[in-house]
Amino acid sequence: MNHRRHELARDYALGLQHYLSEPEEPALARALEIGRQALTDGLGVLEMATIHSQAMSAALKQPFADGEQARVLEGQEKFFVEALTPFEMAHRGFWEAFAILHRLNDVLEGQAKRIASALHDEAAQLLASVHLALADIASRLPPDRAQELHSTRNLLDQIEQRLRNLAHELRPPILDDLGLVPALEFLCDGVSKRWGFRVTVQASIDRDLPATVETTLYRITEEALTNVAKHAKATHARVSVQQAGHQIVCSIRDDGIGLDRTALAGGQRSPGLGLREIQERTAALGGYLRLGPNETRGTDLTIEIPLER
Repeated sequence: MNHRRHELARDYALGLQHYLSEPEEPALARALEIGRQALTDGLGVLEMATIHSQAMSAALKQPFADGEQARVLEGQEKFFVEALTPFEMAHRGFWEAFAILHRLNDVLEGQAKRIASALHDEAAQLLASVHLALADIASRLPPDRAQELHSTRNLLDQIEQRLRNLAHELRPPILDDLGLVPALEFLCDGVSKRWGFRVTVQASIDRDLPATVETTLYRITEEALTNVAKHAKATHARVSVQQAGHQIVCSIRDDGIGLDRTALAGGQRSPGLGLREIQERTAALGGYLRLGPNETRGTDLTIEIPLER
């Protein structure tokens, strides 16, 4: 990478010198080519600014005739802007793709909500009808024959339970019934009672959130608290959801034994932490995930999800 950066810096310096001496379109087009190559090689805007600064410093060492310095300064600006054009196009493309993905997530969330409702309500009604039909049949059969229907009704009970679980996985009904903050409080209260450690919630949200964001925050909190319960040996966890400008920041902090600092520094994750699902859910909404030890004891998991303006 350093070798490629060195070559690109050399090409940039030569291209800039060529353009400053012959400020014509073919020479300016070279800046665009270098910018595309830099983007392909994984260089960032700050690295490009450093390369430009070094090339410009070399260019300004030579003497200039009266009035030439102003032309050179204008020319170097045009060359630099042209070299950054691929980065600007990539940036715009990213946000356009993010907007499309966000709308797609909204569509998928709406479909998941409808499917969840169909599984929970419509399918349950059909199964209830089957239960009634079987009960009616059993009432007209001899006791020994009616008992044979018992196993069939048990299977129906299992199917009904599975459908309820699927509906909950698609869209937790509690989000629609109570809203995000009460749903998180209910979730944390349940985790506290089940696992025996204290969980508190702090929330400050001054706008309605898209359904996809609500579901993502709920699922991430659910997964993170499960990880705390299974691995952290914590006595207290705190869930915080705050709106900061045009983004939602959600953090889960615990006072447990913390992560293995050696493994964390090496970029390794314990397979039991379930981070992959959290990362995928966050990335699907264009968000960012930070995980590390807090300043006292335990672990901090923070996600930031941008909101549409």
